[in-house]
Amino acid sequence: MDRLNTIEINTPEGIVFSLLPAGPVSRFLAWIIDLACIMVIMKVSFIILGLFMLISRDIATGVYIAMYFIVSIGYGICLEWYYKGKTLGKHIMHLRVMDEQGLNLHFSQIVIRNLLRFIDSLPAYYMVGGISSVITRKNQRLGDLAANTIVIRHPKIQEPDLEQIRQDKYNSLRNYPHLCARLRQRTSLHEADIALQAILRRSELEPAARIELFSEIASHFKSIVTFPQEATDGITDEQYTRNIVDILFSQQIGPEKKTGIR
Repeated sequence: MDRLNTIEINTPEGIVFSLLPAGPVSRFLAWIIDLACIMVIMKVSFIILGLFMLISRDIATGVYIAMYFIVSIGYGICLEWYYKGKTLGKHIMHLRVMDEQGLNLHFSQIVIRNLLRFIDSLPAYYMVGGISSVITRKNQRLGDLAANTIVIRHPKIQEPDLEQIRQDKYNSLRNYPHLCARLRQRTSLHEADIALQAILRRSELEPAARIELFSEIASHFKSIVTFPQEATDGITDEQYTRNIVDILFSQQIGPEKKTGIR
């Protein structure tokens, strides 16, 4: 089972973000898928090599071995470079290769980590690479250690369905796009989810509990970013929370956007 520890990345711009390292199980499954793809390519190549068999069996065998080396290495290099750290197996398993320090992934790093696959695969079934990924904190095989790369879990994020809480009321907070951007920057995913769930489930609450809950949520977000008084006058705490959810989850920010949560 994949480990649940996180990796903190400090970018050169001073931004800190957390990532989930891919464990040996998910990486092994991705490798199985990629191996199947390589075998299909080699099967097609074997049919083509039938022409060499007419000339010499030894020549055909030598060409097949050389082609397997080229395909098995080139498959990972080409796909990880073209698809920015993903092969077909990694895509299906929601994994991605990235630089250990959060920098752009260089072509040389991809080449190094793929060339060392033969060592990681020794003596069979990626035993060396599997042991390395288990004992290292960032779940790195030898190729990752040499190339300064990590493989992270990159799950598909499902956007919340906001249609059920959309209204045609004006969101006065959108008149201050710089404060909206600051709110997004300072709000954690957990805080945003609490506000969203409160709006989605507001009808399940008793009136008194509903007023108290939205009062606490609104006070919390007002402590994160303070909007001008003219933007908040005349709106209830629940309405304020709705406007906050609109800002946090809608795609566009700006006074010209009038179709978010009001």
